[in-house]
Amino acid sequence: MAAQGEGGRRDEIKTHFGTPEGSYKLMHHSEYSKPNRAGFNGQTNPPVKKSFITVNDGSASTDRFCFNVGKELYVYTYRGVRKAPDLSKPIDKRVYKGTLPTCHDFNLHVKSPDSVLLLIGFSAGQVQLIDPIKKEISKLYNEEHLTDKTKVTCIKWVPHSPNQFLVSHGSGQMYLYNEELPCGQAPPHYQPFKQGDGFAVYTCKTKNTRNPLYRWVIGQGAINEFAFSPCSNYLAVVGQDGHLRIFQYNTMELIGTMKSFFGGLLCVCWSPDGKYIVTGGEDDLVTVWSFHENRVVCRGHGHKSWVNMVVFDPYTSCVVNGSTADVNGSSVDMLGNSSQPEQGVGEGSNHIGKRDSHGFPAQDHSPSVITPQHPNGRQISGTHNASSSTLDTSTALTCISYRFGSVGQDTELCLWDLTEDILKQPYGKPRTSSVGLTALNSSSASLPRSNSLPNSQKSNSVGYVVGNDVSINAYADGHSHPIQNAVMNANSKFATLSVSDRKEGAEKKEHKRNFSLAARNSDKSSVVKSNNNRVQDNAMKMYGTMACPRLDQVPMLEPLVCKKVSHERLTSLTFREDCIVTACQEGIVLTWARPGKAVTDDT
Repeated sequence: MAAQGEGGRRDEIKTHFGTPEGSYKLMHHSEYSKPNRAGFNGQTNPPVKKSFITVNDGSASTDRFCFNVGKELYVYTYRGVRKAPDLSKPIDKRVYKGTLPTCHDFNLHVKSPDSVLLLIGFSAGQVQLIDPIKKEISKLYNEEHLTDKTKVTCIKWVPHSPNQFLVSHGSGQMYLYNEELPCGQAPPHYQPFKQGDGFAVYTCKTKNTRNPLYRWVIGQGAINEFAFSPCSNYLAVVGQDGHLRIFQYNTMELIGTMKSFFGGLLCVCWSPDGKYIVTGGEDDLVTVWSFHENRVVCRGHGHKSWVNMVVFDPYTSCVVNGSTADVNGSSVDMLGNSSQPEQGVGEGSNHIGKRDSHGFPAQDHSPSVITPQHPNGRQISGTHNASSSTLDTSTALTCISYRFGSVGQDTELCLWDLTEDILKQPYGKPRTSSVGLTALNSSSASLPRSNSLPNSQKSNSVGYVVGNDVSINAYADGHSHPIQNAVMNANSKFATLSVSDRKEGAEKKEHKRNFSLAARNSDKSSVVKSNNNRVQDNAMKMYGTMACPRLDQVPMLEPLVCKKVSHERLTSLTFREDCIVTACQEGIVLTWARPGKAVTDDT
């Protein structure tokens, strides 16, 4: 298969790719999509998302998964690499009118072989709770748009809670609901509960307890995604203002923050051990932030356009602290509940809860093993003894290596290896050529242009900012922004400004439908202008710090794998024990078998 590229060039769609541990293969018989693809408009419909859950019903296929396509939502039995699906027989199919499903999440703590709870968020702000198996439950929240009129951007059940869930909106607000409580018949009245730098929390001012229980107002512009830490104590939130904010969830305290190099942040994920957070966004980069050190440890450049999703792979990561190793059981046992692949993490380590005098996690040097397999394919085995589990430090067990993946508007899947030599580099140390500095240091080098939009233009720059006799072209349409002599330009303040702070050019208007501006819907009152000025000032103060380092202050990762695997923009990525699952804007869900897991027939 091939797609038309620039200048008539044919871009091959990959069906397999190699890694140090072996070859990943596309399983053609394991393709999921809506039975009839006619009439689908991938440009205007919400991104296609997936949600998985495992139910122990005694059958050969215990996994169920949900995905949205346009105005439709499907629930199927997921057969993985084993057997082809029967797309004509979904467990549940729903077609909505007047609003579109945008995101969804299964309740992993309330389930049985014949009953599961599924939350669905919509483009008009409503939230629905259904049971796609029994079909006896159907509740609506924010039905009359009294709480929030903007689209639901992310929805998740609160970990370890059977009935509470969080919902974020394009308005930049996030609400906590209890599925057992009703919504009021009038718009809720709020009273301040807690306030901090860039956020505020409110409670409903009512005699009787009602939904929403809490209202969070975070940053400027939309909240694009949030994620709970593996230990469930912390909440990472990314938004259109380009900030990553980390909260202590129960106390609602802000304990860390990071700023993107350019534009909004679109996605976020925790490492399986909760020590690192990876983000992706409109700067075409992936950025890794250290929870312990409260700093950016590296950036990764491989995508040619916006990064839509980032996920850690818990099955090909190997993390051992110190010289001892605690190896016990399978990777699934060590990571906790393996039915949470959308977040790419399982149950977390308790050490995250230990805090130092500054409120940040205390360093824990106790043994910690994430999975007994290194990305290079070497299998790690052993048994655990409570009194003695010391192994030779010269073995492969002393390595620290995380694998994570990303997908983006450029239709490419990237896999990244985050190794100890990158993680241990001190802040501000000049990058080495081994992690991609050579290309960026070249005065003629530039980040490649995006091919994610059908009418790409090479000369659609919004403007120029000159610093240290270096010019930067900046694109406001999701395309890459060539950076001339990026290291020399490290002192420019341009990178800290969001696109909403710049003038709209004629070429920019062509792509307005694909770019969400942080202040598009805000009024022009002096209060709002003052607020925006304060945010801009804070952003410029962060540039060149550990929260938003210059390009020459942190290592630049290059992807282990970067392959075009779709005709349409990629919107979702899931790592499972035997496969990788991707979804594109066209509504096609593909399964990639891990090395040695491919099945060539339908048995």
